[in-house]
Amino acid sequence: MKSQDIVILLKLVSLREQAEQGDSEQLRWASNREDLYSARGLEASLGISKTEVNASINRSIASGLALKDRDLGRPNPNRRNLLNFIIHGLKFVFPAKPGAMTRGVSTAFAAPMLENLLMSAGEYIYVWPYAKGSEMGQSVKPLFKSVPEAVQQDELLYEYLALVDAIRLGNQREAGLAGERLSERLLKK
Repeated sequence: MKSQDIVILLKLVSLREQAEQGDSEQLRWASNREDLYSARGLEASLGISKTEVNASINRSIASGLALKDRDLGRPNPNRRNLLNFIIHGLKFVFPAKPGAMTRGVSTAFAAPMLENLLMSAGEYIYVWPYAKGSEMGQSVKPLFKSVPEAVQQDELLYEYLALVDAIRLGNQREAGLAGERLSERLLKK
């Protein structure tokens, strides 16, 4: 298992949800490019090579975090298994440590869609290092180096990865709140 596997699986969840909601911007993007679910489409949207995308999908299927759709042949994330892994194992397999102050894209509970969920007591915000970022905060290494660019095009992916970082970085209360929010989003409860 590699950290980009989680990024790819969450992108697949995001694509499926956007297709169900009929997101016209995403569909317009799809009509101009390759199939969004293909290795080439995922490479274009995530900045992860086709070879790594294919290897990641194979690892995810082998571990039970994804299944192959029989009709379309597309990988389909097993949302319950993915949620359980993120909540209970990700923090230990891919730990996050805050680093030096830098400019970047806000993450965890500092991300725009999550910032009002939890009040911070004067601590610095967390950011993924990104030269074009607009926020200053403590740097956090993203699950994959291209994440700050990939989330610029996909707000739902941004929310998922920010919640994942809240679980990786947070204390018990913060991780619990992020886990509940992620469960609501992934399992549609």
